[in-house]
Amino acid sequence: MAQVKARHFLDLHLLKSDDLRRIIARAADRKAARHDLTPGNLDPDVPLSGHILALIFEKPSTRTRVSFDVGMRQLGGDVIVLNSGDMQLGRGETVEDTARVLGRMVDAVMIRANSHQAVLDLAEASDIPVINGLTDQSHPCQIMADILTFEEHRGSIQDRIIAWSGDGNNVAASWIHAAALFEFELRLACPENYAPHPDILDWAKSQKAKVTVTQDPKAAAEGAHALVTDTWVSMGDDDAEARLKALQPYQVNSDLMQLASKDAVFLHCLPAHRGEEVTADVIDGPQSVVFEEAENRLHVQKEILVWCLSA
Repeated sequence: MAQVKARHFLDLHLLKSDDLRRIIARAADRKAARHDLTPGNLDPDVPLSGHILALIFEKPSTRTRVSFDVGMRQLGGDVIVLNSGDMQLGRGETVEDTARVLGRMVDAVMIRANSHQAVLDLAEASDIPVINGLTDQSHPCQIMADILTFEEHRGSIQDRIIAWSGDGNNVAASWIHAAALFEFELRLACPENYAPHPDILDWAKSQKAKVTVTQDPKAAAEGAHALVTDTWVSMGDDDAEARLKALQPYQVNSDLMQLASKDAVFLHCLPAHRGEEVTADVIDGPQSVVFEEAENRLHVQKEILVWCLSA
């Protein structure tokens, strides 16, 4: 009997829009069902009872680590956390051998990795689901939480305008994927040297997605329903001084927020650096939903886990 192919969650553009929509809808329902429960209480249906999730971290993490750990436990399962220094991976053992070993001991793997290709290779060699918790090229779980957050506050994201201001990084790349799949307009304001990779823009064009890139953050923000940014200097960046100088005009501040729609929300995946990519009055102000956004990592990733393990 042929083995069922593992259901991975690697990048938004590799998945069907209907599946992504279903995950978000069910995440909202599962979140609502926990209204009177404390974080330590299990979900009543415990859908992943008897399952074990391996969490692999090549990068430091707060939200990704805690949300996947707590989420798997709330679903009735268990976790094992592996940091890069705990494993033979990267010290001589191949990705393929690591995948084969883990597949005999756990039910799924979430990996937060330096190399996107390493995650793809792990999934290719794995008989169990692999979830991309962040790579140098994308951050799909974050954008799923962002969309859930937007829709909680402002209704359907379809046909809305989302404005990104800053570095065209891995988070921006997943926003580009989402624009095509969820059918909203995405405007990216980025310095020329920090624009999104041409390949992903070519993909967006092939999908007839409403994605534009500009070097003018004011033009991007005009009438937008959400303003989004990210830290200017990420783990592994070795050009901090150049980045800070180039990105200074892309700061999200009260002047930029005033150009957006009156009911626009502010999103940031955190950690944030007040006074750099965003001012304190914006991130701590009434239009900011960043802490609901952080919490929603938990809820949406739980449904990603259920989706991956229900194949």
